[in-house]
Amino acid sequence: MGSHSLGALIDIEESAHIRDPPPVLKKEPHGLPDLPTAYELDELRTATRSQGPSIPATPGTQTPRTPNDLEMSRPPSPEYIDIVEVLQTWTEPPINKWRVLSACMMNFGNGLNDAAPGALIPYMEKDYSIGYAIVSLIFVTNAVGFLSAAPLAAIVQSRLGRAKTLVLAQTIITAAYVMLTCKPPFPVVVLAFYLIGLGIASQLAPNNMFCANLAIPTTCLVFFHGTYGIGGPIGPLIATSLVTNGRAWSTFYFIALPLALLNLLLAFLSFRTFETDNPPLHLLHPTPSNPHPTSSRSQLLKAALRNKTTILGALFIFAYQGAEVSISGWVISFLISYRHSSPSHVGYVTSGFWAGITLGRFLLSHPAHRIGEKRATFLLIAGATAFQLLVWLVPNVIGEAVAVSIVGLLLGPIYPCATSVFTKLIPRRLQMSSLAGISALGSSGGAVAPFFTGLLAQSVGTWVLHPICVGLFAMMGGCWWGLPRVGKRRE
Repeated sequence: MGSHSLGALIDIEESAHIRDPPPVLKKEPHGLPDLPTAYELDELRTATRSQGPSIPATPGTQTPRTPNDLEMSRPPSPEYIDIVEVLQTWTEPPINKWRVLSACMMNFGNGLNDAAPGALIPYMEKDYSIGYAIVSLIFVTNAVGFLSAAPLAAIVQSRLGRAKTLVLAQTIITAAYVMLTCKPPFPVVVLAFYLIGLGIASQLAPNNMFCANLAIPTTCLVFFHGTYGIGGPIGPLIATSLVTNGRAWSTFYFIALPLALLNLLLAFLSFRTFETDNPPLHLLHPTPSNPHPTSSRSQLLKAALRNKTTILGALFIFAYQGAEVSISGWVISFLISYRHSSPSHVGYVTSGFWAGITLGRFLLSHPAHRIGEKRATFLLIAGATAFQLLVWLVPNVIGEAVAVSIVGLLLGPIYPCATSVFTKLIPRRLQMSSLAGISALGSSGGAVAPFFTGLLAQSVGTWVLHPICVGLFAMMGGCWWGLPRVGKRRE
């Protein structure tokens, strides 16, 4: 009787077999290369809620009659969006410790290089008998070097690999330093700064992407950008010490040259197995992050440059770098012209500014992460604006030196926080091209803004530094407000 009752409720033909079952995704760490960003996950959840359930809430009492009906009566299998990709850490694989060290050392050299011209510019003007406008050409060609690297970053890395790309970048920087050590004619100095911009941009995007895609990316980015801040105050200290003791301005690059060679060797040794540890990932099917898995490199580059986060991020970093390098490059000239100080006395103010940036990145980045990168960045921009106005309006050299250092302290955490947010918003397949574009187009602000500051300073005076910086801070706030909301992952 029991068997007859069971047969009355469920009628399944014993000879029926399910043929061609649907494939099941295998939960492998490298099987899901392009998981949606946190921003895309929120969009998917919103769309799912608006469309309602995908299966009837009340299935009824009709018995499935065929194998296909039986399959369709089951709830759908979990989608890939519920699976989390396994991320590498800075200690696993063990070689990553050396890769993080290499990336940090390269960024230390970048900070050393970017901060030194502020202390060297007055001596360049004297040696070559040129004014503010002409000497500012070094910033322009540096920007052109950054822009030249933007469309090439992803292509060069795909053909050469990570290690050879970084070695090429360091070779270009080394060649530029060799030119500068010879104290060449000024047109050659301008060319050397173009090569420096090209080399820095070529290694900045891969290193940013490497640190941002490790587990706990904010911490890795703090160390990466913090070492840039360490190089910042050391560069002007060394440069000022050399030139005030009768050395030529070009002597500084005899110190920067061995560091570039060391970084070249360390990059090759640490990244030579990068592709083996990070094999190419093959997408199983189109995803929200990658709806066209067969896109060419040119299509990926176009998609990256049209991405809203890439555009706003580039403008944000353009303004950030413009303000940072303008303060570093021209605040000493402002103090000499309007506060009547000597170069030997105020040459160290730039070091205080970069020391503030360093302390800000190490001390304020974690609190900024705790309260939320987006909210914290608004507060940091507002504070930097207030202290920049103090530098402009308070006629006291000591007070201005302290205020400049506090401006650096507040600007310090902004770059690593911004990079962490950009990585969360940009799809993985676009990250190399997008971060290269943000680094190149954005960092060109570190050349364009100082150049126009120099042009205006030639006509009306170096006080124009301050309204330009306040305007750049306002531009940063507008771009940051326009970024999409960053949601938390809830896989």
